[in-house]
Amino acid sequence: MTSTTLLTIIITVIVGYTAIQLFVFKKLRKLAKHIKSLRTVQKSSSQELSALSELELQINEWSEERKEEIEQLKKLENYRKEYLGNVSHELKTPIFNIQGYVATLLDGGLEDKTINRSYLERAMKSVDRMILILEDLQAITQLEKGELEMEEERFDILTLIHDVIDAQEMKAREKKIMLSLSNDSSQPIFVWADKFRIRQALVNLVVNSVRYGKENGKTTIKISDTGEKVIVEVADTGIGIAKEHLPRIFERFYRADKSRSRDQGGTGLGLSIVKHILEAHGQTISVISTEGAGSVFSFTLKKG
Repeated sequence: MTSTTLLTIIITVIVGYTAIQLFVFKKLRKLAKHIKSLRTVQKSSSQELSALSELELQINEWSEERKEEIEQLKKLENYRKEYLGNVSHELKTPIFNIQGYVATLLDGGLEDKTINRSYLERAMKSVDRMILILEDLQAITQLEKGELEMEEERFDILTLIHDVIDAQEMKAREKKIMLSLSNDSSQPIFVWADKFRIRQALVNLVVNSVRYGKENGKTTIKISDTGEKVIVEVADTGIGIAKEHLPRIFERFYRADKSRSRDQGGTGLGLSIVKHILEAHGQTISVISTEGAGSVFSFTLKKG
């Protein structure tokens, strides 16, 4: 989300609450005027009650009419607070790490050959993490606003999957996880999509499956041809996702296990990016998962 979008949300909330306050103020001023007038002309108590009842009715009618608008304003305000809190929380760890390493170097560590290079390398890793978070945020914002146009082309999805597997094989091997494509056919399966973005989506799914996979586990990619569409499945034998977390896993920054996710180095944006990429193609993604047994992410592509 850009600063312009955040500013728009803030202005919307302020304008909404201001409008509510002005309305209530006007009604209260009208009520005070009524009471003063009634006292001046010494009207009966029944007339006072009638005026109060009429005013109360007007306020209730207005409140009912604006109920949905008020709820939307509250949601926008909550979203703004949650979004800013999440961004702050994600950036805080690498910033504090960099601060600690630099402070140590300035306090004399720079001249200590046993730690100076090591600390600079660690600080650089934290810088890279910050850049990754910001790049992912920018990608999501551009996808949401439709600023990233999909450059669709016809390509073989099997070849692309082999490329992704080759690129991630070393990381998988480190965790003793086997990556494989279940389709043995040598015949190509063509799809119509933005090749770069679909590769990005596949990489995010495979990286997640390895990151949360179990030692000696496996990640298997399967392709199914339904006639009009192609279904891509990324299945793993990892830690799985608890049922209560499934409805929210495609939200930006949402983590089923916050401490474990940060230890593994994720930004909490990968699945959100995947969802936005597929929606930009007019396609869908779904997930089936069993805690402790693994997950299966499935998405559709237009057949080429």
